Amino acid sequence: MTTLRDIMTTDLTTTDPRATLKEVATLMREQDIGNVLIMDGDTLSGIITDRDIVIRAVAYGHDLGSAATDYATGSVFTMDADTSVQDAAKAMADRQLRRLPVTDGAKVVGIVSLADLATRASGGADEQALQGISQPTI
Repeated sequence: MTTLRDIMTTDLTTTDPRATLKEVATLMREQDIGNVLIMDGDTLSGIITDRDIVIRAVAYGHDLGSAATDYATGSVFTMDADTSVQDAAKAMADRQLRRLPVTDGAKVVGIVSLADLATRASGGADEQALQGISQPTI
């Protein structure tokens, strides 16, 4: 059984809750990524994506010096590293998640994206997740 531990990206880009939108966007550009985990010490307090910055902040003309946490998703859904890829794909589909932080105990140890499901997993996990994500919300 393939688990999240087998396919996750372990090179995480994180920032603290005091980071501004501009600082987070700069990290994304420098690292060529689309999301940053917001960590309060060892605790995951949020995740912010490039889309969050554009749709929730820039589109409304908000100051790029604003705190990134104001535009991030809090109460982030995570799954354990030993979870099967199929179970994770189902959870991602059900919750319409494109990125899934992975934990080992209480510690964030990786992240799995749709791209990881497509390139590192087999069995149609990526298709399952994408179908759920693509469903309109009610």
